[in-house]
Amino acid sequence: MNAYILLTAAIASELFGSTMMKLSDGFRRLLPSIGMLAGMGCAFYCLSLALQSIPLGTAYAIWSGVGTAATALIGAFVFREAITAKTIAGLALIVAGVVVMRLAAGGEA
Repeated sequence: MNAYILLTAAIASELFGSTMMKLSDGFRRLLPSIGMLAGMGCAFYCLSLALQSIPLGTAYAIWSGVGTAATALIGAFVFREAITAKTIAGLALIVAGVVVMRLAAGGEA
């Protein structure tokens, strides 16, 4: 399977797991807690498979950067958390950093 498809699955699973973590209410709610464990487990499994072909620095920069930016957007739109100009600037810097890391990899994988 294409390593970047696995990386995308890792990101999606991590987003699901993070959202379930928020909904678990500090692990006091059973189903969201189980969802968090399943999501994070799948995320790390897919990431480990992607790392067979993608350099660690590149994969982790993409995984954590896209995950952070998307999690902030989920927080804003699903949980009505505040988004400020500083938040937007920070997210833009994260996305720019991910792009630079990908370009630095020189098309590897």
